[in-house]
Amino acid sequence: MYPFKVQRPTTVRQAAGALAKVEDAKLLAGGHSLIPVLKLRLNSPSVLVDLSQIPDLAGIELKGRNIVIGAMTRHKDVANSKLVLENLPALAFVPGAIGDPHVRNRGTIGGSVANNDPNADYPAACLGLGATIITNKRKIKADEFFTGMFETALEPGEIITKISFPIAKKAGYEKFKHPASGFALVGVFVAKMPSEVRVAVTGAGANGVFRVPEFEAALKSRFNPKALEGLAVSPDGMSSDIHAGAEYRAHLVGVMARRATQKALGK
Repeated sequence: MYPFKVQRPTTVRQAAGALAKVEDAKLLAGGHSLIPVLKLRLNSPSVLVDLSQIPDLAGIELKGRNIVIGAMTRHKDVANSKLVLENLPALAFVPGAIGDPHVRNRGTIGGSVANNDPNADYPAACLGLGATIITNKRKIKADEFFTGMFETALEPGEIITKISFPIAKKAGYEKFKHPASGFALVGVFVAKMPSEVRVAVTGAGANGVFRVPEFEAALKSRFNPKALEGLAVSPDGMSSDIHAGAEYRAHLVGVMARRATQKALGK
């Protein structure tokens, strides 16, 4: 790694001020994405702004018909939260399937969402549930937040503080794991909301997480795995690498969508 300084603010305002003062400063949450980049010398910020000392950024609460999770809440805490398990178990399943215990004990929901890795799980949950990403400046709907591979609507100096998840009537998440990393080769989050059905896919799209309108329409008419039989997504625009080709990923989208729907029904 290159030399750098670490600042540990105790408020979001201080963290934003630290970012504003140093042009190449980077935020440090759990560090599972940033630290490997620094070790490989793919980035060399002069300052890291560590968010771990800001108590207001962690925690889980129920607000009306929404579960609100602080950005620095660890994966393991979401997975084991009684509040989440009782009100939205599909959301608890998402971090419980991330990586390994080391990752789940250090990684944070805010870091995952801000990084927007194309194979990450949380973006699918955010998009699938129609979540709202709350920053120190504004509120951003998930449909507008994820803009491309490793790209989001976040502006310079903008910090995710919370994420608000509407409670679905039924929801399920299923993924086909990479055997080594645990990342999703394809992951599908299905949610039956009060006024719509949402289907979000991660791991498959060349431009990151995306929705499948055809699946959503079919499930809105009949929320059952059988409603998806005969439907398929095109391999055009799908990722293709040494782990899985575009056609295989397209096939997996249908398989995972049916399994996620079945899980949402408690079967």
